[in-house]
Amino acid sequence: MLEKLNIVKQRFDEVSDLIIQPDIISDQKRYIALNKEYKDLRALMDEREKYLKHNQRIEEADEIIKDGGDDEMVEMARMQLEEAKGEIPKLEEKIRMMLVPKDPEDSKNAVMEIRAGTGGDEASIFAGDIYRMYMKYCESKGWKTSTIDYSEGTSGGFKEIQVEITGEEVYGTLKFEAGVHRVQRVPQTETQGRVHTSAATVMVFPEAEEFDVEIDPKDVRIDYFCSSGPGGQSVNTTYSAVRLTHTPTGLVAQCQDQKSQHKNKEKAFKVLRSRLYDMELAKRQEEESAKRGSMVTSGDRSAKIRTYNYPQGRVTDHRINLTLYDLSNIIDGDVQRIIDELQLVSNTEKLKETGETF
Repeated sequence: MLEKLNIVKQRFDEVSDLIIQPDIISDQKRYIALNKEYKDLRALMDEREKYLKHNQRIEEADEIIKDGGDDEMVEMARMQLEEAKGEIPKLEEKIRMMLVPKDPEDSKNAVMEIRAGTGGDEASIFAGDIYRMYMKYCESKGWKTSTIDYSEGTSGGFKEIQVEITGEEVYGTLKFEAGVHRVQRVPQTETQGRVHTSAATVMVFPEAEEFDVEIDPKDVRIDYFCSSGPGGQSVNTTYSAVRLTHTPTGLVAQCQDQKSQHKNKEKAFKVLRSRLYDMELAKRQEEESAKRGSMVTSGDRSAKIRTYNYPQGRVTDHRINLTLYDLSNIIDGDVQRIIDELQLVSNTEKLKETGETF
């Protein structure tokens, strides 16, 4: 383990030197990548320090016990030895997980899209519930959210809604939430009290920077139209809403949330870039998950990943067979426990794949 950490320290020292070089600072793409690497390596260096301290404490305690002498000192040394030896395995496990190669996309911001699936009005209501669940989760993480576009359901909720989410490690945290979410409950519209199954699809795209995806302006058709829905006097009176169509792929991105046409256009281009980037990413993930037999990072966006069962107060994640009887808190934004389990499984798979031993 120490040998591995010393190799990491060499890289940390190298990156620390690189990020202050003028030619690196002037190269935005490389500077951002190196800054991200520096932050990750800094966290590992902090754990390395703890690891070295615990090993030092073990050596000191061993010496005191070996020398004998004062009974009280020997007893304190034994306690110190026991405590340090108890901490080492936990630290080693944490460091192992931190050494797992990270996806470069993980640190990116994200665009989340929630669409009502099968189930009519109830599916739209459920899409609204899922939207609120994630917004509360984002709030708890200190992330910022900004609506890009939405279409309301006839009985509440949303037929679809797109949100830009900015913060630390947003895509790396939320990428496991992509897929079909099912709900089993008695709909508000049901008069017989029967339980129905409805669905909503969640998609999460890493937000692409301009240097990640180059879009030829000739390949994009731009349409301007009047905004619809709540929004004050500008609604239906000015052509502020923007729809972009990428001719080679047929992908469409639109934004009508801002009153400014320019801001809507900027946001729509951001979504289009992210969709194009995600298309390539999905292909890569599908190839990787086929090779790895991964349970949690499949490129299949139509897979049913989770069921929210209201009569039983149960939430089940089908990928890792995790069931929690805490539906009210989870739907209120407490999804961290599920995300932690999914990340653990994903990291364990990667660890097995690399075959690293320490």
